[in-house]
Amino acid sequence: MARFSFRLPDIGEGISEAEIVAWHVAVGDRVEEDGRLADMMTDKATVEMESPVAGTVVELAGEPGDQVAIGATLVVIETEAEVVQPAEPERVEAENPGVEEVASEPAPAVPIEERAPEPAPEPAPAPSRERATTLASPAVRQRAKELGVDLASVRHEGPHIRHADLDAYLRYGSAQGYHAPNASRARADEVVKVIGMRRRIAENMAAAKRHIPHFTYVEEIDVTALEAMRADLNAGRGSRPKLTLLPLLIVAICRTLPDFPMLNARYDDEAGVVTRSGRVHLGMATQTDAGLMVPVIRDAQDMNPWGLAGEIVRLAEAARTGKATSAELSGGTITITSLGPLGGIATTPVINRPEVAIIGPNRIVERPVFRARAGGGEEIVKAKLMNLSISCDHRVVDGHDAASYVQALKRLIETPVLLFAD
Repeated sequence: MARFSFRLPDIGEGISEAEIVAWHVAVGDRVEEDGRLADMMTDKATVEMESPVAGTVVELAGEPGDQVAIGATLVVIETEAEVVQPAEPERVEAENPGVEEVASEPAPAVPIEERAPEPAPEPAPAPSRERATTLASPAVRQRAKELGVDLASVRHEGPHIRHADLDAYLRYGSAQGYHAPNASRARADEVVKVIGMRRRIAENMAAAKRHIPHFTYVEEIDVTALEAMRADLNAGRGSRPKLTLLPLLIVAICRTLPDFPMLNARYDDEAGVVTRSGRVHLGMATQTDAGLMVPVIRDAQDMNPWGLAGEIVRLAEAARTGKATSAELSGGTITITSLGPLGGIATTPVINRPEVAIIGPNRIVERPVFRARAGGGEEIVKAKLMNLSISCDHRVVDGHDAASYVQALKRLIETPVLLFAD
């Protein structure tokens, strides 16, 4: 028998350590050659580590959430035959068939607590107010216990508490807040370690709020005509994907951005350089079981609504199943985030750093509005209205520019035939 130390290989250029996201083995488990050992996360991707040898696992480097340095021992495996230990850790390339890559958005190296805090001790129960002089029969005491009533709080006449006194307390005392329910709806505290994707999201959001002076502008937009056009397009779509509101909004966003290049940009605040992109690589905030991910629609400016609808479905599915690549999760120039029917009245979205703007359509509601009659005067009609939010980096985007952009977007959305005009 011999022991083989599997050292963490170089899994990314410039990476000095990686986080243990999940173990696929435990001490004492038998692992085969090319068997799964662990998922390791760097700033750029989650990489699945596979065993180069067969044997029994005898040591693991740590727990999920721990950081392991490149070249340090990750797993010790007891083998039946001598195995040549590699002199240096091998580099794992993206095309290596033994490594499955599940990418995540690069995150700034913002230190956070490595472990969840210990739960606070439960407060000591309040001492009972029941006095030794409180007299009651065993039946009354049992009933009071089942009801959660402190007998010391029950007013009574005579030397002892009777059922009638307890009934009176329940009728009148509980109305004054004296009666506690007999069963608490409280649940036990739950301690959840912030690791893996959730840690990356926490780091990204903290860095964005710490470094970027956000401001948010909200405007109400009438989408009645846009929704009517969407219904007509879906009625005659044939084999093409069904259109939601999102592809049409993206078309409008792409058509208005050329006049507002300061919004379609990335800001390298360390170098003091803003890069205004000539293409729209639009990030699409997507909720997954692992947390919020932002796959990127490349060259959205060149796609029609049906092409965008298909790409939205493809990227959302890739993100939710963990199959999105690193390239599909990075390089965005502006982001759109929508909660659909849960969108609320207005949102203040957080910018996806190093981008400088993020757009958030909110829930559509029907309300009465005044409209001008063709022959003069006004009438009250039912309209579909939606608030549109935009958050911008005030270091490089002025409030006037953000407001002007949203007004241009509003004009295009409220006259949707222009979406298909050259």
